[in-house]
Amino acid sequence: MTLPGSVDVHTHLAPVLPDGADGVAADGERLVVDGHAVGPLGLYRPDALEAYLDDAGLESAVVSPPPPFFRQELDPAAAAAWVRALNDGVLRSVAGRTRLLPLAYLPLEHPDVAVAEYAALRGDARWAGVTASAGGRSQPLDGEALAPLWRMLDEDGRTLLLHPGTSADARLDRHYLANLLGNPAETGMAAAELVFGAVLSTYPRVRVVLSHCGGVVPSVVGRWQRGYDTDRPGVARLELPPREAVRRLYVDDLAHDPAVVDLAVEVFGADRLLVGSDWPFPMGSSDPLALIAHRGAEAQRRAAVDNAAAALGRRATQTA
Repeated sequence: MTLPGSVDVHTHLAPVLPDGADGVAADGERLVVDGHAVGPLGLYRPDALEAYLDDAGLESAVVSPPPPFFRQELDPAAAAAWVRALNDGVLRSVAGRTRLLPLAYLPLEHPDVAVAEYAALRGDARWAGVTASAGGRSQPLDGEALAPLWRMLDEDGRTLLLHPGTSADARLDRHYLANLLGNPAETGMAAAELVFGAVLSTYPRVRVVLSHCGGVVPSVVGRWQRGYDTDRPGVARLELPPREAVRRLYVDDLAHDPAVVDLAVEVFGADRLLVGSDWPFPMGSSDPLALIAHRGAEAQRRAAVDNAAAALGRRATQTA
């Protein structure tokens, strides 16, 4: 049975690109980006995403391109052309499928390009929000270069999903650590910039969503607060101290551990927990509602329906 109004806020599809896109080639059913085949095959099948929603009992899904399509190493001119093609391709991937809610990608490594891309799409009602790389090669989120983008996102009350891109730390090349450790750490880095750089208090109308249950944030926010309380060097006085600031963030429930989900609820608030699967990747979940089943049916409904509606700036579906 499908839960009315429910949303999976963290799913991925590959863009549908025109033949001859620079840096991209076809390899059977998959795309090869900068020499690397991007899979799994579900990325190329929006019908399979809809079938997953049916199996998971969810009504709709927020869709973003996965990190292999971020291509953060491109120079500004190439990045501008690529991001335009990428976002057009994202719209093509969900065309005619009203259950699939697309996010436009913004290249935070090139602030001017990100501003120009957002200015070009900001009035397009087809977009459910925007997405960008947390950490990695992105410019500091609290840097002056990104202030014009934050102002526009705040004016529009936009939803921004921060998803880790590729970590720049070569030590993570072994043992799949770029994913297992790099992804949660890069999310933590991005969140720290939002907190200690006062981005969340300066631009309160932006709805920021962190993937992977906030990465390392639930386990380090106490340390952040201690550093703030003891006036550690470089820690400025803030309108919102760390424990208060993080409660402006939304997180999905993809922690793979009920205890971590419970900690995230304690840190971010029960009204900030969302349902997210990371479909169709192996590190995701085929049943994201089950990740919070231990919290009860009402908590599942609240995360999937009410909280998702708030995070996306939509009206929640009323259920009996």
